[in-house]
Order: sequence, then C-alpha cells, then structure tokens
Amino acid sequence: MLAIGLSACTPGDTPAATEAPGLPTPESSSTSQTSAPKENTSAPVVDYARLLIEPGDINSAYDTFVARSTVPNRRGGKGVSALYVNEADTRALGVTISILPDEAAAAAALEASMHAIGNTVTGGEPAPSRVGNNGTVVAGLSPDGSKEITTLLFTEGPAVARLEFQSAPGDVTPLDVVTDIGIKQEIALRVGLPAIQK
Repeated sequence: MLAIGLSACTPGDTPAATEAPGLPTPESSSTSQTSAPKENTSAPVVDYARLLIEPGDINSAYDTFVARSTVPNRRGGKGVSALYVNEADTRALGVTISILPDEAAAAAALEASMHAIGNTVTGGEPAPSRVGNNGTVVAGLSPDGSKEITTLLFTEGPAVARLEFQSAPGDVTPLDVVTDIGIKQEIALRVGLPAIQK
C-alpha cells in the first residue's frame, strides 16, 4: 500500500496563517456584555472546491479514483487542496489550487514553486508542458525514494495549479496521462474562475 498525505500537495511558497482558518477565536475578556452587536462585515465564503476536477476525470480503463479529502487552503490564502486515490490505494493525485491577485502574481508564485521543487521531487529535470500557461512538469522520486512523483504546475488567469501524481517506485505515471488530467483541470479552472471572481 502506498503511504500518502495531503501535505505533499500544498505548495511551500504560500505564507503560513497565524491561526487555523475556519476556527472561531475567543473574544477578548475585556469586551463589555452591554456593547452593541457588531455588524457582520466578513466577506462571503467562496467555495473554491468548484474549481477542482472530479474523480471521474481521473479514472482510466484500469483505475477508478475517489476523492479522499478536500480542504480549503490551510495556510490562509484563497484556494483549495484535494487528494484523490485509486481503489487499490496504489496511486494518488494531490491537487492544489491557489488564487492570487492577478496573472503576474500567479506566474511569480509558480516560479517560486519551481525553485522549491527539489523539496518534493528529486532526480528529475523540469520540462515544458502544453497544459495551461507556464506549464512545467517534473518527474522523479520523493526525497526518501519511497514513491514515484510527477508534478505538473501551470497557471490559468490568477490561479496556480499544482498536480502531484504519486505511485510506487518503478510505476511512473505516464506523461500522456499527466497531460490529459492536467488539461481537464485547466478546463475546470477556466470554467469555474469567472464565477468566483464576481
């Protein structure tokens, strides 16, 4: 069985949040009980999960995938991460979508991710990919040598997408499969981004 974790699909260049998102923070003890209620000025919650591919987009003639987990960006930014695994638990795909202020910021974030790619993939050289804008793919091993890892990064508008394919050593995810799934994720972003940018 392949040991997998969602942390592997979260880019390392996003600044860490000081508190866990979504958890209530205790009010200050100095707050008066008789003070007027505060007006709710928080922005509406955006469902970034609509930007993700579906498990059916990953399935093949020999593999069926399910979504094991979907979580908002755990580091305080805008975006979402998901982990998909096949029924045999021998292959996994981690997808992370990060939303930046604009296309230039997205391109800069992708560049920063490429500088840190050696932290998650060793023994591979970055190569251009036709997926999205600035598409780049790197295939190699995890630093401990326990998994084959192929990482695809690309931008679509203000979004940076990172797809990390994991499998057992010697069972590399074929590049055409990586490209096909990447194109499906690019389409999901192209269709979904206008709705969340309103």
